[in-house]
Amino acid sequence: MPLTLTTTEGVLAKGTEQQTLTKLSQAFLKAHGLLGNKVLTPNVVSSLHLLKPEHCIVNGAPTSVAVIEWKVPSFAFSSREVQLDYTAEATDIVYEASDRKHPKERIWVNVVHAVDGAWGIGGNALTNQQLIEAISQG
Repeated sequence: MPLTLTTTEGVLAKGTEQQTLTKLSQAFLKAHGLLGNKVLTPNVVSSLHLLKPEHCIVNGAPTSVAVIEWKVPSFAFSSREVQLDYTAEATDIVYEASDRKHPKERIWVNVVHAVDGAWGIGGNALTNQQLIEAISQG
C-alpha cells in the first residue's frame, strides 16, 4: 500500500521526514484496525517527494503545499469513519511535523483505488478477495 507524501521544500521541519512517514503509515494501519498485521504491515511503503517552492502553484501563485496520497485496494478507506479519522490524524501529523507553521488548509489527503486483480506483491497480481484473505491471516 504505497503512501506518497509530496511537500514543498521546507514544509517539514528538518529531521522529521522519516518519523512523519512512519506516523502516517501507522495511522493508516490503526484506522483500518490492522496495527501489527503481519501480512499488511510489511506491504505499507512510503516515499517523500520534495518540490521546489516555484513548482507548487495554488491559485496561480507559488505556495507551500503538503499532499498525502495513498494507492490502495478498493476496500481500503471504504468506511466513512476511517476516511474522517485518517484525514484528521494525517493532517495533524503533517501540521506537527511542520512545527505548526504550515497551515492545515494547505494539507490535502487523497486516496487512489487500484483496479481489482491488479494489486501486485512479489510478482503476484492479487484480487481484493485474495488480499482480504491474506490480511485476515495476519
